[in-house]
Amino acid sequence: MLVAAKDLRIELRSRVLLWQVVPFGVMALMLTGLAMGPNSQNAANLAPGMFYLVLLFVVILTVSRAFAIESPVGTSQSTKMLGLDPAGVFLGKASAIFLQLLLVGSVLLLGAATLLHIAAGVVLHALPSVVLALGGLAITGTLYGALTSGISGTTTLLPVLALPAFAPLLIAGERAFTSVALHQSGLRWLLLLILVPVVYTAVGILLYGVVEE
Repeated sequence: MLVAAKDLRIELRSRVLLWQVVPFGVMALMLTGLAMGPNSQNAANLAPGMFYLVLLFVVILTVSRAFAIESPVGTSQSTKMLGLDPAGVFLGKASAIFLQLLLVGSVLLLGAATLLHIAAGVVLHALPSVVLALGGLAITGTLYGALTSGISGTTTLLPVLALPAFAPLLIAGERAFTSVALHQSGLRWLLLLILVPVVYTAVGILLYGVVEE
């Protein structure tokens, strides 16, 4: 709770999420909507993939920002001197990232309904799968963010290392969204969206201290 509150207070004061990440996501959605065209006949097939592609960019920006605030000299060392449980630090940072992604994801879902020609009913039915995907991306991103934190070239290294771990969540999220749009059962994809975050949460709780070192 201490770590999550700290990260959220920093974000509220800096407003990077509000004034930079959210506008970036909306502009990216706008560009993908223009690429699809106003009368796309394949919106149900294309729009979920476009939405998750934009979401991937937003996740990378948010995770990079969450660990960039630890980069000033002495910040990470001061945190370590508090004697906090590494598992608690991991869960706190993941929770803060998840809450930020929920905010951005809500805006992007509204934008998807407008810019990607997705029916409002489809968006509402796809909401549970999107929330699960955001939770999994937050947990996985926290683990890989810690792994690349403090390394030269973090901005480019994070996506390179994290993309293979993000892939199952992105694919499952996109297929679950598409299943809703096509009125099909997406239960197996929802199960995958639950399983992957559980595995990464267990790994993070056990190894976050080692990863930070």
